[in-house]
Amino acid sequence: MNQPPAIQTFQMPRMPRFPVRTIASIAAIILLIILTWTSFYTVQAESEAVVLRFGKFLKTVEPGLHFKLPFGIDEVTVLPTRRQLKLEFGFFTPGYTNVDQPAKDVGEERSMVTGDLNAALVEWVVQYRIDDPKQYLFDVRNPAQTLRDLSEAAMREVIGDRTVDEVITIGRQDIEVSALARMQELAKRYALGVRVDQVQLKNVNPPAEVQASFNEVNKAQQDRENAINIANGDYNQAVPRARGEADQAIRGAEGYRFKRVNEAEGDVASFNAMLGQYVKAPEITRTRLYLETMGDVLPGVGEKIIIDDTMRNLLPILPLNKALEKR
Repeated sequence: MNQPPAIQTFQMPRMPRFPVRTIASIAAIILLIILTWTSFYTVQAESEAVVLRFGKFLKTVEPGLHFKLPFGIDEVTVLPTRRQLKLEFGFFTPGYTNVDQPAKDVGEERSMVTGDLNAALVEWVVQYRIDDPKQYLFDVRNPAQTLRDLSEAAMREVIGDRTVDEVITIGRQDIEVSALARMQELAKRYALGVRVDQVQLKNVNPPAEVQASFNEVNKAQQDRENAINIANGDYNQAVPRARGEADQAIRGAEGYRFKRVNEAEGDVASFNAMLGQYVKAPEITRTRLYLETMGDVLPGVGEKIIIDDTMRNLLPILPLNKALEKR
C-alpha cells in the first residue's frame, strides 16, 4: 500500500524585538523633525505671505524668515505682491512664468469687430500688481481668470467704439488709455485686489483676407501725409521770404515818403524865407534870383551868344566853356 507523503512543517523566523524606549526615541525624533520643518517659512523679497489659522485669515507678513504654528494649524500662501505681472492676450510667449497665463488657442481671443463693422486682429498686454493679498485670495473665487475676462471685455468695448482705421493706425494711444481706465474701474468694482498699471497694444492687423487692401490704403495715406508735409515745408519757406520782401518794400516806401516830405517842407521853408525878403526889397531880390538862376543855367549851355537890344547883328562870343575847362 502507498503511504501518504510526509507533511513538512516550516517555522517562521522570529522578528527581532526593539525595546519600547528605542521606538519612543525614534518617534520623538521624527516628531521633532516634522515640528521644526512645519514651524518656519521664508517669504521672498518680492512677495508677501498670507497666514491662515484653521482656515481663517490671520495676517499678512513681510519678506523674511517667519515662525508659524506647526502641523497644519497655520497655512501660508505666498503672493508676488511686489513684482509686476503680465498677461498676454491674442498671443503668448513660450516659457512664460505667470501661472495665470493659459497656453490656449488665441485666435478667438484676438478676433474683434470695430465700430464700423470691420474685423481686426488685436494683440495686447496687461501689466498689473497684486495690491491687496487678502482681497485677492478671498473676495473673488478666481481673480486671475476674472482679470483676464474683464480685460478682454474692456478691450472689446473700446475697439467696438472706434473705426478700423483708428484701431490700426492713428488711435492706438487713445485705445490704450481708454482700455486702461476701463480695466481699472472694473477691477475696483469687482474687488479683485489687483492694480492694473499699463495696457499696451502689440500687433493690430486686419484679417489676412484683406491685408493687401489695407496695405494699399496705408500707403496712400502715407503718400498723402508726405505730400502735405512737403507742401507745408514749401509754404513755411516761401511765406516768410515773401513777408520779408514785403516788409522791406514797405520800409523803403516809408523812407522815400519821409525824404520827399522833408524835401518839400524844406523847399516851402526856403520859399517862405525868400518871399519875406522879396516883400522887403523886390527889385534887389529879383535881381539876385535872376543872377543865381543864370549861374545855375549858363554852365550847362554849349555855345553862348549874347545879344542886346541895341545891336542889329548877333555877336558870337568866344567859347567860354573851353577856356574854363583849360583852367
